[in-house]
Amino acid sequence: MVNVAVPRTIFDESHEQFRDAVREFVKREVTPNLDAWSAAGRVDRSLFRKAAEAGLIGITAPEEFGGGGVADFRYNAIVIEEIAAAGATDVSMSISGENDLVAPYLIAFGTPAQNERWLAPMIAGEKVGAIAMTEPGTGSDLAAIATTAIPSGDEFVLNGAKTFISNGLLADFYIVVARTDPAAGRDGISLVVVDADTPGFTRTGPLKKVGLPAQDTAELSFVDARIPRENLLGAAGEGMKNMRRNLAIERLSIAVTSMARMRATFDAALAHARDRTAFGQRIIDFQANRFYLAELATEIEVTQTFIDRCILDAADHALSETTAAMAKWWATELHQRVIQRAVQLHGGYGFMREYAVARDYMDSRVATIFGGTTEIMKEIIGRQLAR
Repeated sequence: MVNVAVPRTIFDESHEQFRDAVREFVKREVTPNLDAWSAAGRVDRSLFRKAAEAGLIGITAPEEFGGGGVADFRYNAIVIEEIAAAGATDVSMSISGENDLVAPYLIAFGTPAQNERWLAPMIAGEKVGAIAMTEPGTGSDLAAIATTAIPSGDEFVLNGAKTFISNGLLADFYIVVARTDPAAGRDGISLVVVDADTPGFTRTGPLKKVGLPAQDTAELSFVDARIPRENLLGAAGEGMKNMRRNLAIERLSIAVTSMARMRATFDAALAHARDRTAFGQRIIDFQANRFYLAELATEIEVTQTFIDRCILDAADHALSETTAAMAKWWATELHQRVIQRAVQLHGGYGFMREYAVARDYMDSRVATIFGGTTEIMKEIIGRQLAR
């Protein structure tokens, strides 16, 4: 889409140099291993160490814990864009999960001792972290979680289950959302950190998903799992407030991923339409196909402009929950329209797994669900409008 794309102006020379380094990392460490990781159902642990050595993990974390100390989300976005654009959305989720899901909670609420224990080794690629919110009986409705972490002396006794947990099998520690005071409703929800070797804790997987085969997804179970009180992350009862602080970034990360993938998918569909012939002419020479491509090209450019504004807001720590919800639902739903048309333009080849468009067809569908469904995003926006 180089001949119609609107130039992006949010990145400076240092960002572009970083992009070149990330692109080289993807070419060297991700693309050659993607098929093997897909077959295994997870990336190799060495990826985290190599990503850490390349400076791709802990970009915004304090330097005292080994982080980059650069609180600029544009760098996070570049990591997402380059890995996703290469057709490795599942790998992007593994790496960006450390940067945009796990690290922000430790940076914002972790004590120095906690960050030495979990954040520093994660940034070094020595430990993998995960966040456990979703439960078998609750998806986007986090206020309805049933997992409990009941105080007992100097410990919490953890009981419950979590599902669809990214990096669920690879993780060495988990930030778990649980009720520390079941009688207090939303004010009784807290965040606790659980080490993978905790007695009473088990994990199963990888779950057999429709797409994202290299993305390690697991179920977690807690049966009288005892964790020290010192594993409480942030203040007791402030779990909901603390989660809301970072959900906007999580949702923007999903939007950025969809944006990168839809651009790559559109470019592939455009190239195919220019090269493939039917009934004596190129596919793109049929007016109906040109109109479809023109519509999608326009919507992609308009959406990229909005997403770039959101990236800048995030870099300035000014991204609102409502704006992030808009970005998440619009970008992921547009991605669905782009991929549907791209598959159609490819004809039978669009249904073959060796084609990137078919892999994107499978990988992209969950984007409108995780991180909060499209319907929940609209509800967030609607409630703000109703105030």
